Amino acid sequence: MPSSIDRSALLRAAVAAAGLLALGAAASSAAPPPPGRCPTLSGGQEPEGAQDALPAPLREGQTVGFSELLSLRELLPPEVWKNRHVFFHEGMRLEIGPCHRVYPTTPWFAAATAEHAGRAWIDDAGNLRDYAAGQPFPPEAIDPEAPEAGTLWAWNFEQRYRGSGPVGSFRILDLPSRLGRPETYEGTFFQVRTGHRADLAESEHRVPGVKDRTWVAGGSFDEPFNARHLAWRQLRPEATEQQFSEPDDTFVYVPTMRKVRRAATQWVDGLYMPRYRVSGVDGGGGGLPFGAGEYGPQGSIQPTAALSIAATEHLRKGFVGLSLRPNAYQWRYLGEQEVLAPLNGSRPGYPESPNRNYGESGLSLGSDRWDVRWAVVIEGRARRVAEDVGYLKLYIDYQTQQPLFVVSLRPSRALLDVGILVHRFSGDLPRYPEWPERGPANVFDPVAASFFDAGEGGSGWRRESYDLKSVPVEPDKMRRMTTTDSLARGH
Repeated sequence: MPSSIDRSALLRAAVAAAGLLALGAAASSAAPPPPGRCPTLSGGQEPEGAQDALPAPLREGQTVGFSELLSLRELLPPEVWKNRHVFFHEGMRLEIGPCHRVYPTTPWFAAATAEHAGRAWIDDAGNLRDYAAGQPFPPEAIDPEAPEAGTLWAWNFEQRYRGSGPVGSFRILDLPSRLGRPETYEGTFFQVRTGHRADLAESEHRVPGVKDRTWVAGGSFDEPFNARHLAWRQLRPEATEQQFSEPDDTFVYVPTMRKVRRAATQWVDGLYMPRYRVSGVDGGGGGLPFGAGEYGPQGSIQPTAALSIAATEHLRKGFVGLSLRPNAYQWRYLGEQEVLAPLNGSRPGYPESPNRNYGESGLSLGSDRWDVRWAVVIEGRARRVAEDVGYLKLYIDYQTQQPLFVVSLRPSRALLDVGILVHRFSGDLPRYPEWPERGPANVFDPVAASFFDAGEGGSGWRRESYDLKSVPVEPDKMRRMTTTDSLARGH
């Protein structure tokens, strides 16, 4: 279990580390390579006899085809490489992006980090204490050998700079096992930051009128017809930072019941998603929620309250990897490594480009730009097993703290699923809106995710959200987002 960390010692370590860098001292083994330094790859041959792929060193702008993947093996997590037939496809053209580019952050986030340096700390249970805003723990001050290193990185990930939080559309391709058929769902969602906001120093880093909430998330479905108007709201209390078992306040508007009710699932690690899959339409009240075979006769023509309530249970799809409860895990720091990941993808998807090709599997992200990054790898053992997740492995970008890869394991340590997250840097998008009265937002929007369910006979899911924006919304819209009053309106 992680030990508590002395705040003044952390601050002294951060100042000392900064001083060494300023004097030109050699970077430690835990530090990322300098910008522009690309790796030299060993290459190799597939057993089937594919040709050696790439010249060395790797070059920005270089493209890689499916037959040349072996040369990239050392830059991919083993779980991704093992399932490369899912995440990459014939005919793809993977573009090598910048090597260790330093992405600019915003002045207000940097200022909040400096102002509150040394204030945040973790206790013996991995809870976050006295955190205000900015980055809780400077990466250069985290000792990789310290028992609490993994926990500090987990909190850096959860409290990373995300602007005001993403708002926009989603399209989910749900690929069930071989017994089912693919289904596509569309709608809108948001995850707005209401606490620890670096841009709101004058109001104690909180959105006015929203007390004791670190963030609020929600959304609604537009398509297909059977899922239309299913809507939800999830409010995460700041108390969860000191007690992982504290539940969220989660409410769902169930169209078949024409009412708002509390979610049947009482505790969710990350972002909540209602059971959106439906089957059939009756003549009186709408579609049957996914799980009809579990809660009642399949294909029943009479929706029941039990079936409708089933739609309010949490489904671990769509927004996995965007948030978690760091204190719900016992973390281990596994190391740092150079990886190739779509941190700043260049190819659009839904709704900007709805017909993008994701390969035969429907889960391939190979045709995009993948940056060379320095990743911190941590693994957490769940204090409470939910959705059969016993262990969680995260690949976190060292500089930006954005999630690159997510690997979930069962309590037996058997692979449950593996996912790749795609982001897009707003500073590279010419029409991205600026932060009101402040300038560029410089935020990474989580525009896509692809997850392969290893234990479900080749199933998985893909989310596309390429119109996301993470700049502040107008006050009236924020009020609607942060309450449950608007859930039932207009239905």
